[in-house]
Amino acid sequence: MRIVFGLGVAAMALASCSPPKELSVDGAWVRLGAVTGRPAAAYFTVHGGPTPTTLISATTDVAIRSEMHETMDKGGMSTMTPLAKVEIPANTDVAFAPGGRHVMLFDMNSGIKPADRVTLTFAFADGTRIINNATVVAAGTPVGK
Repeated sequence: MRIVFGLGVAAMALASCSPPKELSVDGAWVRLGAVTGRPAAAYFTVHGGPTPTTLISATTDVAIRSEMHETMDKGGMSTMTPLAKVEIPANTDVAFAPGGRHVMLFDMNSGIKPADRVTLTFAFADGTRIINNATVVAAGTPVGK
């Protein structure tokens, strides 16, 4: 009985010593435009670290320009609003997903095809940069595939 209790106390002590959650990005993917020359869209999840931060851009070397946007429903009409920045609260996940926040990728390299991997660079207001690979999918591919 004492051994079990001692192990439980040791496990709790180790858990309380674990490092805080780090700022990270995962689940990145890019959907190509339905028509050649139309923008692609990037989706991903930002996992907030121990302190709040602000995402100020998400870029890739395979597109001339990128812009963060949010899709909103106004009176039954879908509209997109540009976002200059996105607040990332501490220890909170912020999703960029179809029908919500996303990154528009304009003038993508025409050589990028489904199943390719592209590199996305996420820049935060505090100077942090996170590089993540994203899988490319065709316009008609079901979400997240």
